[in-house]
Amino acid sequence: MIDAMMWMGSEPIAKPERGERRSPYNGEVVSRYPLCGADDAEAALKVAQRAFEATKKAPLSQRIAWLRDVAAAIRAERERFARAITDEVGKPIQFSRVEVDRCVETIELTADALTHLRGETIPTDATPSGRASTAFWRRVPAGVAVAITPFNFPLNLAAHKLAPALGAGCAVVLKPTPEAPGVGHLLAKTFIESPHAVKDALSVVYGDAEVGGALVKSPIPRVISFTGSVPVGNIITKTAGIKKVSLELGGNAATYVEKSADIAHAAARCAFGAFVNSGQVCISLQRIYVDAEVYDAFAEAMAEETKKLKVGSPYDDETFMGPLINDEANERAMNWVRSAINEGARCIAGGEIKEGLFMPTVMADVTDEMAIICEEVFAPIVSLVKVESFDEAVRKMNDSPYGLQFSIFTNDLKMTQKALERFECGGIVVNDVPTVRFDIQPYGGVKLSGVGREGPQFALEEFTEIQSVVIF
Repeated sequence: MIDAMMWMGSEPIAKPERGERRSPYNGEVVSRYPLCGADDAEAALKVAQRAFEATKKAPLSQRIAWLRDVAAAIRAERERFARAITDEVGKPIQFSRVEVDRCVETIELTADALTHLRGETIPTDATPSGRASTAFWRRVPAGVAVAITPFNFPLNLAAHKLAPALGAGCAVVLKPTPEAPGVGHLLAKTFIESPHAVKDALSVVYGDAEVGGALVKSPIPRVISFTGSVPVGNIITKTAGIKKVSLELGGNAATYVEKSADIAHAAARCAFGAFVNSGQVCISLQRIYVDAEVYDAFAEAMAEETKKLKVGSPYDDETFMGPLINDEANERAMNWVRSAINEGARCIAGGEIKEGLFMPTVMADVTDEMAIICEEVFAPIVSLVKVESFDEAVRKMNDSPYGLQFSIFTNDLKMTQKALERFECGGIVVNDVPTVRFDIQPYGGVKLSGVGREGPQFALEEFTEIQSVVIF
């Protein structure tokens, strides 16, 4: 049981009004958290505004030491953090441990990237209208930052915001996902209680639309960093005002299985990419376009790989897939399956709920007109579409309002080159699933999938401003 606290800077606040978070697996109460409102959000922002005077002056050596200390502390408490993730969002424990390890790496990579945060000199006498001077540009902390995080990776995606924002010298207000308040509390507490922490640099408030809206609309923050749904991203864009806004939104990840591909390898990897974390990932594989010559063989292999996956208790070390985040998600997933079947698709694996767990599901013979192929499903459902050529596949893959990550399975180098030229997305993977993400890389999408980039080196650009200096 985690008893989460609200943090007004470095001071923990115990509000009498408390909410409960129940496990999506067994319904047990796993954490309690303060019920916050718009007034709490505004108070936290004012604390951050005052704290920025100190955070922007904190020596870089202190900020780097701070991040390294936090990374070491999380590594030492690996099992505690992993259990908290599994308790609150139902992620299988083996993948919760992976998320903790990735969180540590994200923070360490940010510390490394801070040593390369630099500008360059400018030859101001390069043009006839200029004149000689000592001129350069540099990066400076942007100001107060708001970080709003999702439930599917409640630890690592929070680290992707907190580490570069605090490392850059910003003061931050974190609003963790309502589904994992305890994880947010543990991470924030680790930052705040570090001996290298800058006083009051990080505040934490809990809640949903009311609190998030107050944070976004306030004139205090300079940066809003949000990971979540497109509808909420649209609201943020319209209400934030003149601020730096970084949005990591939805996806409809697709791959093309070309006839020269290793079918067994492609099927095994596609089963992983479609169903890891119960399909609740922005880059979960949702659409598989398969060359007609190998479609039947791939469909059979995909169904067999899917049926091998162990679905069950997230506390079992061998479990691959646990519960969806709530009962509404289960019902929504079943509605997707029913809709596709009514429109003519075939369910060749899964398509049912057993003991409260939605089974990993493969839908075959899906066509462009079906709703299941057009929207982000955010559930363990993948659709197979037969195509006659690469040109048909790429046209259909690009015909989406989303553009986060795509992939291709092929042993044809020219086909790979074509994919790199024609895929309209933020990231491309060759001979693996689009669900692959390494934290060191730039990560983000085009179209409705968002603006800005995560990844420590690239996120530092989101939390800093370029300042030009001329000295005569």
